[in-house]
Amino acid sequence: MKTVRTDCLIIGSGIAGSVYAYEAARKGLKVTLLACDGLSTANSDLAQGGIVYEPNLDVEALLQDVRLATAGLCHEEAVRELSVAGCEAVEKIFLTDLKTEFSRGEKEELLFTKEGAHTKNRIIYWKDTTGHSLLSSIHKALHVNPNITILEHTSAVDLLTLSHSSTNILDRYAPLTCFGAYVLDNKKGEVYAITAKKTILATGGVGQLYRHTTNVPHSYGHGIAMAYRVGARVMNMEFVQFHPTVFAKGKNFLISEALRGEGAVLRNVHGEAFMEKYHALKDLAPRDIVARAIEEERLKTSHDCAYLDITHEPAAHIKDRFPSIYQTCLKEGVDITKDWIPVVPAAHYFCGGIYTTVHGRTNILHLNAVGETACTGYHGANRLASTSLLEAVALGYLCAQADGQEIAEKEFHLPQPKEWVTPQVQPDLNLIKQDISTLKSTMWNYVGLVRSATHLSRAEKILRHLHNEIDVFYKGCALNQELLDLRNGTQTALLITYAALKNKHSIGCHFIQ
Repeated sequence: MKTVRTDCLIIGSGIAGSVYAYEAARKGLKVTLLACDGLSTANSDLAQGGIVYEPNLDVEALLQDVRLATAGLCHEEAVRELSVAGCEAVEKIFLTDLKTEFSRGEKEELLFTKEGAHTKNRIIYWKDTTGHSLLSSIHKALHVNPNITILEHTSAVDLLTLSHSSTNILDRYAPLTCFGAYVLDNKKGEVYAITAKKTILATGGVGQLYRHTTNVPHSYGHGIAMAYRVGARVMNMEFVQFHPTVFAKGKNFLISEALRGEGAVLRNVHGEAFMEKYHALKDLAPRDIVARAIEEERLKTSHDCAYLDITHEPAAHIKDRFPSIYQTCLKEGVDITKDWIPVVPAAHYFCGGIYTTVHGRTNILHLNAVGETACTGYHGANRLASTSLLEAVALGYLCAQADGQEIAEKEFHLPQPKEWVTPQVQPDLNLIKQDISTLKSTMWNYVGLVRSATHLSRAEKILRHLHNEIDVFYKGCALNQELLDLRNGTQTALLITYAALKNKHSIGCHFIQ
């Protein structure tokens, strides 16, 4: 078995992993960055609205808004520290070093907007493709850095730990410590090992567990499942945020909350603006409230969607402010300057994940997690708009700084890992597709936007049976990405369901009938 050595192994190429790679490489560390698909296939690349940024951050005012949106469950110290670090990193990396594009006024001043549950304009953006602007600018820098090796179409299979994966029998007595991962070359079908002083999980969210989602393919909670299997602590797993407004006809795609920030109004099929019945902030209420309001109106009117109306704004402004949304909707036959946009809720962002400190530390030595894979408590029971990019940037930034210092000061034990034995039997793709369909339907119908004890118990039984079947199936087959999706997705789905069953109280994203 081939074994590759590096200083830092980053699993995932979204904004959190990319910021980590950028900062670690600047410190002279050798970095290996894995992407299971293309480098830019990441949820953060699809982020439309923007990123929280203030040159002189009023952190207490931001905390107050975060506290409201997260149903009072945010970890306040994490919010303070990560918000300050995130604004610092945006200033240093994106505004100064990379000259990332953001929308600006006539005097080249940054333009600021606000989204749901924000009480002031503190969000910078690039039209309606902010995530792409951030990610493309930092990826250009990663490509030309000699300290960074980028491996596309390469997936992590399992984490290496001293107690489970070392060929040195005495390593079983070591504290629980990670030293890299087995990885799969998706094009060659080859499994090999990458050993690393620091392993960073940045695998994104869990949206593909659901029938309707805004997430990119392969967003099945891979990092969470791998970390859990080796003993990592997970938390807040019941809090899956559904975005209220996803295009309802044809292909699912996100309709940014920024439209409502710019004045768009939600209407039911009868044309009634309904949000004033559900919250004082009306169309800018927290996402969980808006999503449930849309669902309630849809059921009341026996209609398959609600509608978002921005037709009262000048057409030229709409096309300039939201060019991507305008063009994408137009391809589906909806001219948003004249027509209401059909919308439904869909699985969007995961507020839970692998427990970490504000420096990305998990309870396993040398295993870190950043971005949506991690859970610092910043997002509590329901994320505030445009704080996900901020937290991801902050975690990648702080984690790389802490790792750079540790690697400079400490000795690291990187033994030869045990051989990976790959069965020669090819998996039955029809069975995998059927099981993935069962997984998605179970989560959508029973562990979705509105939950009940009966539905959750039903889901737990289905998922436990599926998990046991897949575990046997997995061990007897050669690996591919779809099989990894199924294995890790089922594990993560069970963790979400267990947490939802345990929490008997409705709060934030976790709504019990």
